[in-house]
Amino acid sequence: MDGFKRRLSESVQLRLSFGLSLAILLVAIVAGIISFATAFDEAHELQDDVLRQVAALFDRQHMPLPHLGDRGRAEHSDEESRVVVQYLIENSAAQRGGNASDALPIPLGVPDGMHTLKIRGEPFRVLVKTMATGERVAFAQETGFRDEIARDGALRTVMPFLILVPVLLLVTANLVRKMFRPIASLAADIDRRGERELHPVNEGHLPSEVRPFVVAINRLLGRIDQAMEAQRRFVADAAHELRSPLTALSLQAERLAEAPMSAQARERLTVLRKGIERGRSLLDQLLTLARAQSTPESPGAPVSVLRVYRRVLEDLMPLAEAKRIDIGVEGENDARVLVNEVDLIAVVRNLVDNAIRYTPERGRIDLSVTARDRRAVLEIKDSGPGIPAAERERVFDPFYRVLGSGEVGSGLGLSIVKTIADRLGADVRLAYADEPAQAGLSVTVLIPTADS
Repeated sequence: MDGFKRRLSESVQLRLSFGLSLAILLVAIVAGIISFATAFDEAHELQDDVLRQVAALFDRQHMPLPHLGDRGRAEHSDEESRVVVQYLIENSAAQRGGNASDALPIPLGVPDGMHTLKIRGEPFRVLVKTMATGERVAFAQETGFRDEIARDGALRTVMPFLILVPVLLLVTANLVRKMFRPIASLAADIDRRGERELHPVNEGHLPSEVRPFVVAINRLLGRIDQAMEAQRRFVADAAHELRSPLTALSLQAERLAEAPMSAQARERLTVLRKGIERGRSLLDQLLTLARAQSTPESPGAPVSVLRVYRRVLEDLMPLAEAKRIDIGVEGENDARVLVNEVDLIAVVRNLVDNAIRYTPERGRIDLSVTARDRRAVLEIKDSGPGIPAAERERVFDPFYRVLGSGEVGSGLGLSIVKTIADRLGADVRLAYADEPAQAGLSVTVLIPTADS
């Protein structure tokens, strides 16, 4: 019961359905009671009119009373439905030559009019009337039969309520559910959106009561989009502005390296140059992330994954050779995807760059591509330490780096990959390259192919 009360207090739809159902039930009960009482009274009044009509007929036609030995009913008729007619005089049975036990012991002093009397333990409805001849005659009928007819008539009047109320409750619940369906559809549509899908919600098909709320949501989405765009623009501008001084510092450090200096000074200069190079790499990653988060350009034509592999390997081969890593593409399979080539190059470059960084010397990196279920499956495997399953969700966060890796980096590579993949409708999965040994990293990117 407490759970129902909690759901009732939290759900407008449930409150509306419950309130309407309760109102319908109350109205139906009150209307049923009134209808039953009215029909019951009308049935009684009809039976009283029957007695009045019989009395008027006897008075007008001067009809003789039936013999008391005749019980006054037709053959095969109901005993309770008979109408008893008798004079209110002393020793009426003897005067008529019948059995006194057949006559009803109606008191002689009963005044004219309609009465309800209890005779021989049974209730009777009795009409006493003085005829034109001056004789007083009683017309009587058992009330049990009258009440039965009244109840049957009243129940037939209430029966439509009993049948239609459940149907009305079902119709009401269905109508309420249909009225709230646009709101549920709106909630599902917003819930399916990605974090960068901030376009306005279509309000044309929504009820007028909900539109102000949707308009407010659209305004909020617009403000969030402007704030995110300003943030992306700030990051891109800051990274761009910092590139020039870092480039100048790098050039000055190169010139300084040509000058004669002590071994200690040269060692410090080497550390300085490495720091400048890391700063330049971080700025490049920030610019790439800002571009990945900006509005994408429409792809012109399908892109060959194998060609992107070769371009990335040409750029990063010196890094792999410096660590004597065996890197290459497995097989000659290819797939074509309808994406922006710059985006695909950024995804592959960051994945290969990470693999080179975390693969030890004389390690191995394999790139492959296959087509499966109308999707291109890009897979990059390395023989590095891999990523534990508990941290595979967090490695996509900006600037997050796995502890204990011993490698220097910005922590933006996988974040850029995830951002671009979400924008392309692709799926990125991480696993161990060698699952039994829990070593190495296998990154799988699934991108819809151009013919899907």
